[in-house]
Amino acid sequence: MVPGVSESASRSSEPARRLPRDEVRRRLLAAAAVEFTERGYDDARLDAIARAAGFTKGAVYSNFGGKRELFAAVLTERADAERDAIGSDVGAAEDLESALTGAARHVADRIVTDAERGRLGLEFAARAARDEDVREVLAPMRRSQRESAAAAAADLATQTGAALAVDPDLAGIIMHCLTNGLSMEHLADPEHIDEATIEHALTAVMSLLTGRTREH
Repeated sequence: MVPGVSESASRSSEPARRLPRDEVRRRLLAAAAVEFTERGYDDARLDAIARAAGFTKGAVYSNFGGKRELFAAVLTERADAERDAIGSDVGAAEDLESALTGAARHVADRIVTDAERGRLGLEFAARAARDEDVREVLAPMRRSQRESAAAAAADLATQTGAALAVDPDLAGIIMHCLTNGLSMEHLADPEHIDEATIEHALTAVMSLLTGRTREH
């Protein structure tokens, strides 16, 4: 049997072959996202995740190290996908206003349509507040996300010629915290913190940070 592949999955492959590591990780992350969303962190089971992905439990440990790391990887994957999508939108924008509008619309849509990610992130942050081991996993992930937001702000300024009102690192912190806060408020009160409100809030803050409001 192929190492790390479940017996049933191995029998269905003719001939059996070793999957690329990236494909193993992709399948595990997809299965983990479903398991964590449906059951929450505490009740999610690694053996169920491995089985759904077509592997043994050992594949989880060899690729992610354990439950905390896998949970963080699920959140990171979604954050990375959002960052890449926003970067693509900004890169295709013809001017600053289009870039800001596109980025705000994309983030607002994600917050509303991917509420599972918001719930998972909130759960992990709550655990980190009382569990140092979880905090050691979460802190580097959130730090990386803030750095990505700062880099995006700097790239936006360079591309459009905008003069940031604050240092890019601070702009990254502001946008990161605003996005997380809006996500949490939407979970608590989706009727009033709806997609349009989220988009307007993001656009307003980004406009202030880039000085666009001073030009009109």
